[in-house]
Amino acid sequence: MPLLIVILGLFLLFLLIAKFKLNAFIAFIIVSLAVGIAEGMDLDQVVKSIEHGIGNTLGFLVMILGLGAMLGKLVADSGAAQQITTKLVAKFGVKNIQWALVLTGFIVGIPLFYEVGFVILIPLIFTITASTGLPLLYVGLPMIASLSVTHGYLPPHPAPTAITAMFEADMGKTLLYGIIIAIPAITVAGPWFSRTIKNVKATPLKDFVNPTVLTEEEMPGINISIFTALLPIILIMFSTIADLLFPKDYGFMPFVNFLGNPVIAMLISVLVAIYTLGLARGKRMTDIMGSMSSSISGITMVLLIIAGAGALKEVLIDSGVSLYIADSLKDSSVSPLLLAWFVATVIRVCVGSATVAGLTTAGIVMPLIGATGVSPELMVLAIGSGSLMLSHVNDGGFWLFKEYFNLSIKDTLKTWTVMETTVGVMGLIGVMILSLFV
Repeated sequence: MPLLIVILGLFLLFLLIAKFKLNAFIAFIIVSLAVGIAEGMDLDQVVKSIEHGIGNTLGFLVMILGLGAMLGKLVADSGAAQQITTKLVAKFGVKNIQWALVLTGFIVGIPLFYEVGFVILIPLIFTITASTGLPLLYVGLPMIASLSVTHGYLPPHPAPTAITAMFEADMGKTLLYGIIIAIPAITVAGPWFSRTIKNVKATPLKDFVNPTVLTEEEMPGINISIFTALLPIILIMFSTIADLLFPKDYGFMPFVNFLGNPVIAMLISVLVAIYTLGLARGKRMTDIMGSMSSSISGITMVLLIIAGAGALKEVLIDSGVSLYIADSLKDSSVSPLLLAWFVATVIRVCVGSATVAGLTTAGIVMPLIGATGVSPELMVLAIGSGSLMLSHVNDGGFWLFKEYFNLSIKDTLKTWTVMETTVGVMGLIGVMILSLFV
């Protein structure tokens, strides 16, 4: 019965979001209330669980996502994203253009939310296509695959960051494992797959208005652009590697771990970006702060959706249903990593949003970590992989890709949906291989 209530709750979530177009945050709160009451919780207890779930989830994430949005805005507005793209394309040449765009999408995709990175980089894809004469999808898909993978797999993006916090996983290890898995996933879903769809003709959006293209003098240098965009990853990974090489009580390790704390790494990166991409470029502090303030509005709804998912997670735990599911599955011969991936895939197909799918799955499978001893970092990545599977007409990313590339729904399914599914399957394969060693 507890499992049936959860299934009905997820079905209700699907109806509210997909059928009735209700705001996802409101839908999560309604489903949390419904599931809690159906599971026999007192009314006051349900409300307290929702409050605790929202508070516990947002306490860590507000700082990470807020600072991440500010860094992304600085990278975009300063021209650093444009500089990275143009220089890498020039360096790699037309013959290796796909690998230049893969690297660009990966670097730019780490600090930028998917939709922001897409809108910023799509004009550059159009420009490269026009200047080289190469097919649009051949040029564009490798970069889009990179953006998608960073969105689904890697902190500081919303779902991976939130799930890492929920599972008490190590952020540095999650990043390290995620990058290892991301490389083959992007390679297969981007450059390799794009060479198999030559019969699909895409054209740039006719009425698309290019954003302001900066001159070389107006943009920061390539080295400072890459360094600033990747600084959070550099600090977190430096701390993780140091943990592997030195004892925790070694003289400088407390300071290294402090620098590698995700919140501190993001704060330092934003402060560095304010100087390197702002003040050093002659911008006034008031203009920089105004730009950073405007960046927060873009993540407000993302934070609320994550908060709603946190509320449902807390209700599942407090009602005992999560432990019931864990007890039911702990003796299963099926790997918990595969189970997590499958649950995320099902919710992704039903709801559309990768973020919603990932966070909802995390609340359901979280007890499996303690019951089975599986790596929490790999569970984060298994869920992230499943949350990207089978994107179709109920996903905003599907329509964004379709409209900008001027594709029919059939051709979008043949390109975007297959690319996303390839990323999800390759992610699962990578997770299962890594699980043999960690």
